[in-house]
Amino acid sequence: MDISIVIVNWNTKDLLRDCLKSVYQTVKDVKFEVIVVDNASNDGSVAMVTEEFTDVVIIENSENRGFGAANNQAFAVMKGRYALLLNTDAVLTENAVHELFTFMENHEEAAMAGGQLLDRDGSRQNSIANFPTIFTLLFNISFLEYLFPRKYPSKRYKHEKPLAVESVIGACVMVRKKAMDEVGVFDERYFFFFEETDWALQMRVAGWRVYHVPSAMIYHLQGKSIGTNIRSRIEFYRSRYRFFAKWRGRVYDIAIRSIIYVRLIINWVLTSIAYVLTVGMSREIRGKWIVYSRLILWHLKGCP
Repeated sequence: MDISIVIVNWNTKDLLRDCLKSVYQTVKDVKFEVIVVDNASNDGSVAMVTEEFTDVVIIENSENRGFGAANNQAFAVMKGRYALLLNTDAVLTENAVHELFTFMENHEEAAMAGGQLLDRDGSRQNSIANFPTIFTLLFNISFLEYLFPRKYPSKRYKHEKPLAVESVIGACVMVRKKAMDEVGVFDERYFFFFEETDWALQMRVAGWRVYHVPSAMIYHLQGKSIGTNIRSRIEFYRSRYRFFAKWRGRVYDIAIRSIIYVRLIINWVLTSIAYVLTVGMSREIRGKWIVYSRLILWHLKGCP
């Protein structure tokens, strides 16, 4: 088996259907299997896959185990020499998997490779991720990308050839099974967010390399698979803190938490002023005020 395509799903039945259709329509000339891990969806996702995609291997969880743990379940049974991690909000273009597979076959030092993510209109999304640092928190990332394009490559520059990077956005990533066996699978302490970033850093520490392959293009309905509710925001903050504590140490982690908390307070104050000036009539401003308020409360409780 060449590739095991792994898709984790949680209540995104329609997105999952489109994602699976793109797999079977575009993946050619390689031997592949598809494994869907469902995290206790209640929207009929499993029934849809069972009825419409009979070749798919389904792992059905009785509870939402999170992204990393669900992927690890698939890794334990996969047969491919590569795993292709695919979000349900991703749609493959005709040669996307072929380009990633060919690149990995020709670059034995590569542990991970991600493609170029696209909006619906074909415009480029940021597909490359740098490891977060206190520097990236203190300064606007767009400013850093402009000043240091080699260190912070972004969508503002069109990359014609594969590029060695620190990490990639995880909507569509091919990972070498040999590297997984050496380094290990996802750290399941991350429920959602930062799993791929943490994994990429582990790979690099072990001597492997991570690449961006721009010729592999994937449509990405950004954020549709995770939602935008407060729980998602809290999980993002929780995972970010876990990353810093794991890789940077306690003192660094405390500094990061302090910076983020001050920024939340500033955003809350500014949003409160806007909320008063608009007499609470702006739904967008009201929504932001609620989010900032709940995030601050979560921090005051000790980030449980």
